[in-house]
Amino acid sequence: MKIGVCLKQVPDSELRVKINADRSGIVPDDIKWTINPYDEYALEAALQLKSAGKADSIVIISMGDKGAEARIKDGIARGIKVGTEAVRLDDPAFAGSDALGTARILAAAIKKAEVDLVLCGKVAIDNDNMQVPAMIAELNGCAQITVVDKLDVEGDTVTANRVGGGGNVDTVQASLPAVVTCEKGLNTPRFASLPGIMKAKRAKIAVWGLDDLGLDASQVGSAGALVEMGEWSLPPERPAGRIIDGASNEEKVQKLVAALRNEAKVV
Repeated sequence: MKIGVCLKQVPDSELRVKINADRSGIVPDDIKWTINPYDEYALEAALQLKSAGKADSIVIISMGDKGAEARIKDGIARGIKVGTEAVRLDDPAFAGSDALGTARILAAAIKKAEVDLVLCGKVAIDNDNMQVPAMIAELNGCAQITVVDKLDVEGDTVTANRVGGGGNVDTVQASLPAVVTCEKGLNTPRFASLPGIMKAKRAKIAVWGLDDLGLDASQVGSAGALVEMGEWSLPPERPAGRIIDGASNEEKVQKLVAALRNEAKVV
């Protein structure tokens, strides 16, 4: 079995992003980029399946510019053997892709790489769309299991626990090929080791563009986008906090209750 892991680079969640002058996106300068946190669970799941002898190889697939190679090498440094495939998808025609365009690009790469099991994070924390993995499955005509926090593979059968609402858990089986999206709790992602980092520096990353994937430029990028982002803006600033004072605790409580009832209108 060959596993494909989709890795996306996203801005570090601890950073405060800035909106550019024309409000068309964020200012990329001085942004610290990292692997999408949910994709780390997907990578760890792939590594564990390979260690258990249930996978022959792993290929990391990432769509992005040259800077995305640092995230790919971070993934390789976590335990993927140097020589295993790593692919970066980059082409001027890909710029401006919406979720469907992105899924078309990734689906074509997955097909070209002859992947049996695709592991993705359940969502990317930058745009929070949660759409691309399902679209990949539909485009490639394969099964999908989403929001998985327990995963096993025996032969051509995938068995997974799927997180439902209200604490419910569904146990689902599917036949390969399949797309699985990974939830927090599936595992504990490992850190890159120093030997792994040194080996990853020597890793060669293939770059596939429009022609390599056999795609039509009218179906990807801005030309194929059915959804366009509007004007970007930051959330409104939170109002400053207020300290309730009083001569006694009883007076403070009375003032607090009055503020919650009359101003915040929550009681």
